[in-house]
Amino acid sequence: MDAQPAVDAFAIEMKQVTTRFGEHVVHDGVDLQVRCGEIFAVIGGSGSGKSTLLREMILLRRPDSGSISVLGVDLDGISNAEALALRLRWGVMFQHGGLFGALTVAENVGLPMREHTPLAQSQIVEKVAEKIALTGLEPEVGAQYPSELSGGMLKRASLARALALEPELLFLDEPTAGLDPHSAAGVDELVTKLRDQLDLTIIMITHDLDLLWQVSDRVAVLADGHIQACGSMTELAQSHIPAVHQFFEGPRGRAAQPHPTLESPGSTTSKPK
Repeated sequence: MDAQPAVDAFAIEMKQVTTRFGEHVVHDGVDLQVRCGEIFAVIGGSGSGKSTLLREMILLRRPDSGSISVLGVDLDGISNAEALALRLRWGVMFQHGGLFGALTVAENVGLPMREHTPLAQSQIVEKVAEKIALTGLEPEVGAQYPSELSGGMLKRASLARALALEPELLFLDEPTAGLDPHSAAGVDELVTKLRDQLDLTIIMITHDLDLLWQVSDRVAVLADGHIQACGSMTELAQSHIPAVHQFFEGPRGRAAQPHPTLESPGSTTSKPK
């Protein structure tokens, strides 16, 4: 009974996670907690290990030491059957889409349902249409192949597949990378809508400052093997920690920060309510 509050409070909990590639230490005792229902982002420079951290969360890599708990399940020593059951509770949108090129968008979205649910084909067709519509794509996109899609459409199609099994937890790997400003802004709005509409916990790996200001509840800054700071973008923008401060320096960092008059009265972040 004593452990139940922790399960309810945190979707992901990492304690003293250490990761090495040969002699190179990528993570040196990383501690991280993602609360249920929040939009949480991890940022860091190239080579900081943020993508590796994501891979460890989704069981694509095991850390050298430390513990990781996802949705109340300890990943250390997890069996294949337990790992499969856990994977069915989350969805992943990979940076480059990760869709099968020989399948249409509808076939890609329906694939997890065909493999992991007892749904009849007619039910799958209906649910696929729902997921495609949910991500803002037109119905006819379902008949297209990934190679026929624009960058923004490809991101949304990948997101539709990540939502196929109606997950509790959604991982987004660079969701706006390579997109023009208009398409990226559409993803900003979609992420917030999905969290609120589907009651999701969302974890993002991103370097998009606009996205971070618009949608994140909290952001963790990874550098030198550690989480240097964790908090709202407003809190981080006021930090004097060098590894944190560098993200807000220069014209790009300053331009991404919202004007104070545009923030909601009494809000601690710039995220639209």
